[in-house]
Amino acid sequence: MCNVSEDHVLISKAVSAWYRHYGVPWDDHASSFLCDVAIEMYANGCRSVEMLAAILIADYAGVAGTRVNAPSSDAVH
Repeated sequence: MCNVSEDHVLISKAVSAWYRHYGVPWDDHASSFLCDVAIEMYANGCRSVEMLAAILIADYAGVAGTRVNAPSSDAVH
């Protein structure tokens, strides 16, 4: 039986919300990047799916926004 912790579920839901918002297909690199960012935000006290998802959506516009050398959404807007 799989023992998935509550924090893993929270991060997964936030990343899934990002995918739904942008309507993009699954991307391994983007998912890894977004999970790493969400884990860091969680470690810094962000504990709600809504807040994590909102920050991911605002800061990383689509798959291109998850690439290391891609401009941030701040540079695009």
